[in-house]
Amino acid sequence: MPKRPGFRIGGEVIPAGSRRTVDLPVSSLSDHTPVTMSAHVIHGKTDGATVFVSAGVHGDEVIGIEIVRRLLKASALKRLKGTLIVVPIVNSFGFINKSRYLPDRRDLNRSFPGSEGGSLAARLAHMFLTEIVAHADIGIDLHSAAIHRTNYPQVRVSPEDPKMRALADVFGAPIIMQSPVREGSLRGAARDLGTPVLLYEGGEGLRFDEVSARAGLAGILRVLRSLDMISGRGIAAAKSQPQFCSSSKWLRAPLGGLFRSYRSDGDLVRKGDVLGSVSDPFGEKETEIEAPFEGIIVGRAVMPVVNEGDAVFHLARIASYKKAENAMDGHSTQLADDPMFDEDEII
Repeated sequence: MPKRPGFRIGGEVIPAGSRRTVDLPVSSLSDHTPVTMSAHVIHGKTDGATVFVSAGVHGDEVIGIEIVRRLLKASALKRLKGTLIVVPIVNSFGFINKSRYLPDRRDLNRSFPGSEGGSLAARLAHMFLTEIVAHADIGIDLHSAAIHRTNYPQVRVSPEDPKMRALADVFGAPIIMQSPVREGSLRGAARDLGTPVLLYEGGEGLRFDEVSARAGLAGILRVLRSLDMISGRGIAAAKSQPQFCSSSKWLRAPLGGLFRSYRSDGDLVRKGDVLGSVSDPFGEKETEIEAPFEGIIVGRAVMPVVNEGDAVFHLARIASYKKAENAMDGHSTQLADDPMFDEDEII
């Protein structure tokens, strides 16, 4: 049987049955310190799918970096079929500065597909597409909420994409959100290249969150197993079907002042339930925030100081309160208490 060809990336060749970190030059800081984007490639001995997993597209979203760290330690990857490309930090500039953005204040996830001779954001986007995305069959992009907000673990998929919707079910996060592709996003540019991407959201900017880390790691391993890239030993299936939410709405602060949240992310609420309130610093005026429909809180603000119009609760619509209640109970139990995998097998 002929040996599988090596995998080429960044001018290097990774032989079949080996793994290597390749540093892709991006630019340099103003003091000439070089900046690279590091990609860890695991090139299996046997043929299979090629998948990329990326984190840190926004430099302050560190939960994805922690998920990637745990993924790279998984013993199941020693017997990987196909090729896995893992980029822990796409936006090194933002990570160094603990910022969502690049030094020129551009949002990398609104700069795709980019160009070789454009702005720093355009060049980085172009390099990521050509060196990483173009090689892959499928991608998983890891995100968290922006700073001062938190997201309950969720996967976002494009409308009318049954293949990725099925893969989102396999991922097994508590929530699947139908989310249109935004102009300039990695998901949109990758789709145009023929590489569909699952977008995972969980946790808060500049913070670790154990529930979101566990859900993200388990979801990636489930996807790799479904693609026959790793064995299924030690990976627990999701106890409940994810809740599919076709639409959502941000509820906003009715006035400026001090925000108090009475409900948490992942909570099911009925129409009219009081979710929180905003009051002035003197306690003379207080306005409650009520749920306009039955739904699940998939994101919320964690900063108690708000201006009028600030987004404070992200509420996703549900088809059935009773069904959602049973499913969310199963997810909560699995994420909080039960072992999601045998650590001797996976980590």
